[in-house]
Amino acid sequence: MQPEKFYYDNKIVRNFGIATIVWGIIGMTVGLIAAIQLFKPGMNMGNQYTTFGRIRPLHTNAVIFAFVGNAIFMGVYYSLQRLLKARMFSNLLSNIHFWGWQLIIVSAVITLPLGFTTSHEYAELEWPIDIAITIIWVVFGINMFGTIFKRRERHLYVAIWFYIATFVTIAVLHIVNSFELPVSAFKSYMVYAGVQDALVQWWYGHNAVAFFLTTPYLGMMYYFLPKMANRPIYSYKLSILHFWALIFIYIWAGPHHLLYTTLPSWAQSLGIAFSIMLIAPSWGGMINGLLTLRGAWDKVRDDVVLKFMVVGLTAYGMATFEGPMLSLKQVNGLAHFTDWIVAHVHVGALGWNGFLTFAILYWLIPRIYKTNLYSKKMAAFHFWIGTLGILFYAIPMYWAGFTQGLMLKEFTPEGMLKYPNFLETTLRIIPMHVMRSVGGTFYLLGVIVMAYNLARTMLQGKLVANEAAESMPLEPVNAAAESGWHRKLERRPIQLMVAALIVILIGTVIELMPTLTISSNVPTIASVKPYTPLELQGRDIYIREGCSNCHSQTVRPFRSETERYGEYSKAGEFVYDHPFLWGSKRTGPDLAREGQKYGNAWHYNHMMDPRLMSPGSIMPNYDWLLTQTLDTTTTRTKINAMRTLGVPYAPGYENYANADLNKQAQGIADNLAKDKIKVKSDKEIIAIIAYLQRLGVDIKANKTANK
Repeated sequence: MQPEKFYYDNKIVRNFGIATIVWGIIGMTVGLIAAIQLFKPGMNMGNQYTTFGRIRPLHTNAVIFAFVGNAIFMGVYYSLQRLLKARMFSNLLSNIHFWGWQLIIVSAVITLPLGFTTSHEYAELEWPIDIAITIIWVVFGINMFGTIFKRRERHLYVAIWFYIATFVTIAVLHIVNSFELPVSAFKSYMVYAGVQDALVQWWYGHNAVAFFLTTPYLGMMYYFLPKMANRPIYSYKLSILHFWALIFIYIWAGPHHLLYTTLPSWAQSLGIAFSIMLIAPSWGGMINGLLTLRGAWDKVRDDVVLKFMVVGLTAYGMATFEGPMLSLKQVNGLAHFTDWIVAHVHVGALGWNGFLTFAILYWLIPRIYKTNLYSKKMAAFHFWIGTLGILFYAIPMYWAGFTQGLMLKEFTPEGMLKYPNFLETTLRIIPMHVMRSVGGTFYLLGVIVMAYNLARTMLQGKLVANEAAESMPLEPVNAAAESGWHRKLERRPIQLMVAALIVILIGTVIELMPTLTISSNVPTIASVKPYTPLELQGRDIYIREGCSNCHSQTVRPFRSETERYGEYSKAGEFVYDHPFLWGSKRTGPDLAREGQKYGNAWHYNHMMDPRLMSPGSIMPNYDWLLTQTLDTTTTRTKINAMRTLGVPYAPGYENYANADLNKQAQGIADNLAKDKIKVKSDKEIIAIIAYLQRLGVDIKANKTANK
């Protein structure tokens, strides 16, 4: 039997590599601007399209799906072909995948600053883009499995298991979390409400980290690290245990984002238990990687690529130790809603995802261009400035988190809150935010140096677009020669995919279905009524402006929070909230009980210039709300959509909803006129005041009625 000749497709690898670098610089630049805005609110340049609330999701989407996403596809397309001894299944599908993914990213760059957002963290893109993501993901899956089916290597290496699990789990996560009812071309309401929506969102949000930022990178680690070190992976048996334990346990951990909320306590407890267990498989992967370098540590001293890999694996170990620790209720009660979480996330993002990506780029680009890296000194500079950037970023953010968390919980000897004004804690941590932006600048500088270094590397070499290779054709399966159930499974891609799907669905079904289907899990409260049409429009403006990026809307049952904000939150408060708006970070105070706390004039002046009412505030001006006219042409479709989702608006109410809207708006405008504020009743500021004045009022009414 003669070996077959074929060609690896390096052009698609090169394309995804360039996209990784370009989007990395863009996404990190947007992140740096957002970081500076948290101590210099004027950095939005008086522009409604560049406020923190609008560009923060742009930053997260750019670094997760543009930078990391393109890096995943770069690594998968390179390693998959070589592990399977086959060219990618279809050049056409490869190109559709590449250009489709870039168009999705561009659509995010356009729509998010315009305020088109679902407000679901890491899933802010609206329904037409969600459909496009689904189509392109299917294209990727067909191309990947098509390549697997035409392989010349019978055995599927561990990296491919992780790629398969990534494909199938991301598909499930994206589809379930994207159940939304379109209202217009770029507006939808989530099908789930309140507690149910929160559970689905953080089942998705945590597992987007697990199966987009972790499992494909572990697959790439299993391929590229042995190649870089010229050593076999430390333990194949450990890789089997690592893979199955990780994908089974990870899917359960989402509820640890919702501790002390109104999520049923059994779901919270499950989230905690599996989060603690998660440290075992996570560290199993880290140890397997680091021990692969046994006998090669002299190379680490001299090879900057291995330096990046070692720091990346170490950052992964740190982040996956801290995650379970943060799921402990006592720790979570202090850390949640503070900058501690920001530090934790970025240790993983900058260290694990960033440094592994850089290592792969430095290793891969010279090889497909058949040349040497242009400058090892530049690469070494990148490593050290990047490492300093992580330290300058993470340490101040940890300090800020500890400081603010402790200040918010502190009482005087007389039993009063020592810092009753939330702003006092914000002002105290501003120096840490300045240091964070310095760290971000260092890190970004390193990426720019890398981009120049790799560009010069490409220019001095020549891309081998079609790299010649040869391999013996795949021989028929010899069932008698197969031993062990897992060895058999490793040779059957469809069975492996089905097994991975079953493993991730077990935790998904057990955690989600009771809360989604059993009504007693979310008891209703009689005093909680649907939003009026004006309040509904105001809520959508609140979502458009990204207010939930800085303000939470859930009061946890701590004395420090009930003293500061009021009655702790109940599950029945949120039954008409499509989507939920509990938030994940308190850059400003919680707003769950904001209604009727201040007069309409206070809110008007606060939105016009926050520093008029709160000296030292880092919130930007929202003065465009004072002049922009509220679009009431959408009221009818919004009321109909909400009724479809179960909100009890009376039949035919959509026909006179705008009449009620205008009446309530005129009442607020008349009230403002008494305070010498002249504003027309058709302005957006009126709607957002109506919404803010509604928050928590139903619970106050219920409390009064029960006395």
